[in-house]
Amino acid sequence: MNFLVVYGTTEGQTRKICQFVADRIKVSSHNADLVDATDPTLGTLKLRGYDGVVVAGSLHVGKFQTSIEEFVKARHQTLNGMRTMFLPVSLSAASHDADDIKGLADCTGRFVNETGWKPGETHNVAGAFRYTQYDFFKRWGMKLIAYQKGVATDTSRDLELTDWVALTRVTDGFVATVEAVGKAVAAGA
Repeated sequence: MNFLVVYGTTEGQTRKICQFVADRIKVSSHNADLVDATDPTLGTLKLRGYDGVVVAGSLHVGKFQTSIEEFVKARHQTLNGMRTMFLPVSLSAASHDADDIKGLADCTGRFVNETGWKPGETHNVAGAFRYTQYDFFKRWGMKLIAYQKGVATDTSRDLELTDWVALTRVTDGFVATVEAVGKAVAAGA
């Protein structure tokens, strides 16, 4: 089976997450093409050659990357006819605060409404504090956010909040669903 994993990233954690997803799909003896949404060849890629599509974007200041939004808007009709999974990546996904969780749900809902895409599955994935990549002001602001949320504030190293065990479970479940659909289609043919 063939899978496409498309991502938008700002600081690199979403790319790392999607590389993990693609590698996990390959463990199941399937093909997984990993494509950055800014790649100019993405516009000519034939989605119908894929059995499943994973789309991931990181949420910053209430919005996903423009490249992810443009890809999904342009291809939403095709995506709506396929097995798909959306992975919104956000620091809020690691939170237990009701306002953070609601904010993430609102941003994801807005994205889905604005693009016309109806993902088959949506799973929130926690991102990372990339302290070592931030300029002085962003590092200070992110440290304040981390402090307010009770998260480590050592800015000399990055802090990864991604739950790799949960991401393994989500990925394996998606692959199993796509496999089941493929077998059902083949049996009915």
